[in-house]
Amino acid sequence: MNQLPERDLPPGRHRLLKEHLMTEIRHTGEAPASTPAAAPARRRDRRLRPALIAGAAAALVATLTVALPSSGESAPAASKEAVALLEDIALAAEKADEPADIRDDQFVYIKSKGGWTTHLGDDRPAELQPVHQRELWVSVDGSQAGMLHDPYARSDHELLEKQTPGIPSNTSYRHLETLPTDPDEMFEWLNKVSEGGDSKDEANFVLVGDLSRESLMPPAQAAALYRAAARIDGVFVVDDAVDAIGRHGVAVARVDGAERTELIFDKKTKEFLGERVVLVEDVPWGFEKGDVTGRFAVLERAVVDKRGQRP
Repeated sequence: MNQLPERDLPPGRHRLLKEHLMTEIRHTGEAPASTPAAAPARRRDRRLRPALIAGAAAALVATLTVALPSSGESAPAASKEAVALLEDIALAAEKADEPADIRDDQFVYIKSKGGWTTHLGDDRPAELQPVHQRELWVSVDGSQAGMLHDPYARSDHELLEKQTPGIPSNTSYRHLETLPTDPDEMFEWLNKVSEGGDSKDEANFVLVGDLSRESLMPPAQAAALYRAAARIDGVFVVDDAVDAIGRHGVAVARVDGAERTELIFDKKTKEFLGERVVLVEDVPWGFEKGDVTGRFAVLERAVVDKRGQRP
């Protein structure tokens, strides 16, 4: 198996990329038979947080780690402002239109733009990728290979491996329909399924972002997810956050180590816009406090009949 250069990975945080590999592209990412799965836009180069594929974990671990400081202090409960905002977001999610008559043989299509920090080796500083477009096709029931089109990462309509059945972090629509619709049960699911990070709170928040980024969440499950997110310690509100294409929104955020991760929503509709990562202190890999080290924006979500088809 040939290993892709780090720049070929979807945006995501370096620190969590190895830990949050999901089986479908994305962030959702699935991988071609000859190469590791594309990471969903997740997280930095944990980012993109597109979903990372489990099969790529072993090949990526050695190259994607960036050590960040950790205070070791426990985080306070989510702020009252964050709890109120997440309730508004959940209410909006409940009212969202659900795809009508979605079929197992169809694909969820997600177009996005983003750019994350890549670490090219101990002797070179990290670099922030330019904002670039990517398109992802994810099988509705997970039974078919997905597809990634990301010219920046040299992925030209690249076939991705099928999701492995039974993995809790799968992002196919049919699997997401099986997740809890009760906030208490969803919070228990997050605690059971989330992995990586320096704490369970961090891992839970990362998973909330991953599911928001490059998947199509059914309304009831999306509402439960955001109500569960209000129970994650350390979550607070950023009144003005900007996504990868310059849209201003309000964000629920959390600080871990040197990074503040912001999940950005439209101030009026409460629709998910994207994500931004900002440093809260200087780091040894070439960036300073206040620098943006990752940004992502969802441009379009739709259901299409064929892999490679655009709405």
